[in-house]
Amino acid sequence: MNFLQRAGRHKYVVFGIAGAITGAYCYTNHVPVLGIARMGSTVATVAYVFADYKITLYGVDSTSDRYRELKSKVHTRAASRLRNLCCLHGGVYIKAGQHIGALDYLLPDEYVQTMKVLHDDAPKSQLNDVIKVIEEDFGKPASEIFKYIEDKPMGAASLAQVHRCVLHDGTEVAVKVQHRNVKAFSDSDVKCMEFLCNVAARLFPEFKFKWLVEETKKNLPKELDFIQEGHNADKVAEMFKHFSFLKIPKIYWNWTTDRVLTMEICCGGRIDDLEYFQKNKINVKEVSQMLGKLYSEMIFVKGFIHCDPHPGNLLVRKSIANGKTEIILLDHGLYQKLTDDFRISYCRLWQSLIKADLDGVKKYCIELNAGQMYPLLACIISGRSWNSIMGGISNKSINAAEIEEIAGIASEFLPDITELLQRIPRQMLLILKTNDLLKGIESTLKAKNNKQSLITMSKCCIRAMANYDLENCSGLLNKIKIWFDFIILRLKLQFYGISN
Repeated sequence: MNFLQRAGRHKYVVFGIAGAITGAYCYTNHVPVLGIARMGSTVATVAYVFADYKITLYGVDSTSDRYRELKSKVHTRAASRLRNLCCLHGGVYIKAGQHIGALDYLLPDEYVQTMKVLHDDAPKSQLNDVIKVIEEDFGKPASEIFKYIEDKPMGAASLAQVHRCVLHDGTEVAVKVQHRNVKAFSDSDVKCMEFLCNVAARLFPEFKFKWLVEETKKNLPKELDFIQEGHNADKVAEMFKHFSFLKIPKIYWNWTTDRVLTMEICCGGRIDDLEYFQKNKINVKEVSQMLGKLYSEMIFVKGFIHCDPHPGNLLVRKSIANGKTEIILLDHGLYQKLTDDFRISYCRLWQSLIKADLDGVKKYCIELNAGQMYPLLACIISGRSWNSIMGGISNKSINAAEIEEIAGIASEFLPDITELLQRIPRQMLLILKTNDLLKGIESTLKAKNNKQSLITMSKCCIRAMANYDLENCSGLLNKIKIWFDFIILRLKLQFYGISN
């Protein structure tokens, strides 16, 4: 029997087993008819992807250039099939695809680039379905709530879309309406993903993607609850009111339910729209610094992080009141709350990375359960090569050669990366996603300032550590020492910023 015959037989066996397992699973779990169809197409797609990997790479030397070339091609084919599946089913599938598309430096570039389009090209609901959701939730005709609903959505995402509307008192608002069937299918879709990941783990023990399913299971109910999203928006507006450049849309609670969120309409240009920056005379470097301040404060000081900062959720504009530049932060459905112990360990890890304290890097990476893979975790967190970390990431900015090296690591060490992502605390996963989205924005803005961003991070780190130590120490002398050390460190940072 030649190779093609073996390959063909292998592929059909996979499909046969997949079909039998799908039927058995759906029967025992009482999956509804539409759920069976969705799961069937999902299993077929995933089976095809697995077969493609097995057949294409069969018998090829894994150390050869041909193997790397073939693997890149099969990565691209697999990513395209999975993206098409996400677009077909929408909802949870789009959300999972977007998560993958946000993981630069963690997953092969073929997957990341293919899935990134899902941030900007999510399927849209028909206006009739939007109106049905509004009427189901409020128990009255939509015309009694809104004087006007614009047909075309302002934006569409995985779980909802936003329409410009006018209340009967003339107030113009933005109304976020959940896609009608997302909640109905969410449970069976997540179970399907979990089931397939378990099957994949048996067929391919080296690839561990259980973490993605666990994160989806944990976070999806939060993102489907628009009441919670409204509370998050109010909380963040209060928490960061000292940042005059930050604008959070006001929530109209009388016209908000768990599937309909009515808020102040805030217009601006996307943070990656350089033409808008130029046209409105907005300073790119200033915006980059504002974003760095905001997220450093969120992560290191407050421990309450907006975890979906893709360009569609970050707008910029000149303030109507004073003409100063503002950042508008949208979509408050997903936040990560850090425990104090984790937050302070993460601060100490970053301080070790900045100072090239390799003993500290090892210690705090191991505290994050990295074990002997601590160099890999350090590279993932910092977005820098191990050579740069050893030399001090504050001493040299990243260049094109290093970016290419990091991209190669993501492909070459994929099994190790998936193992590491399975190990580390769940709090870290959304931070990594957030970091990668922010790096993407920084790259688009072409405003990389290694020195300034590290100074901003360091200021937040040492303030967070000082506050933590003050809260957990006793005795006036100890408190004075902590304050003295804090002032010395701030002065050193100030001097570093002036002298470099």
